[in-house]
Order: sequence, then structure tokens, then C-alpha cells
Amino acid sequence: MRTSIIAATLGLAVAIVPTAASAQNGWQSINQRQSNLYNRIDQGIRSGALTRPEANRLRTQFQQLNRLENRYRAGGLSNFERQDLNRRYDQLAAKVRFQKNDRQDRRGRR
Repeated sequence: MRTSIIAATLGLAVAIVPTAASAQNGWQSINQRQSNLYNRIDQGIRSGALTRPEANRLRTQFQQLNRLENRYRAGGLSNFERQDLNRRYDQLAAKVRFQKNDRQDRRGRR
């Protein structure tokens, strides 16, 4: 029992350290941002903070952004394209945050 607690704590610490390090300098790679956004949408669905239509819209926008990134990367990612992707990820993150906190949930309560 004690060994599993120690292992779980160590695993959590290993998972947190890279996140904390990247948060200190305020920069995340595009792949990290994608992962974080996907996880936030998924968590919102599981917790009920996102309704099904909200989740579907957010996932559609997420997929469109991934397709745009693939088009950009096909020709090599320029500085402008990287900035455009970051701006678009910021906008999508704001939409996810708004939808998760708009006091609507999938049970129909406000």
C-alpha cells in the first residue's frame, strides 16, 4: 500500500515538473496547447460543464484548427503562421473557458 502511494506521488511529481517549467516562461509548444485544449474539452464533457452541442462545436473548431496547422506545416511553419496558430489557439481556449463557465450543464440546469 505504501509503495503504491509513493509511486503515485512520484508519478504526479514527474508529470507536474515539465508543466510548471513551461508555465514559468509563459510559452507552450503548439502540441502542448492542442493536448491541453483537448483535455479541457474532454474534462468539460465528463464533468457536465459542457452541453453536447457546446462540445460538438468546440471539437469541430479544434479539428478545423488542426487541419489548418497541417496545411501550414506542409510548406514549413513560418513565423507568421506560428503567430496565427497561437492567436487562434488563444481564441479557442477563451471559447472553451467561456462555455465551461456559462452555467449551462448537460442536465439542463442553469
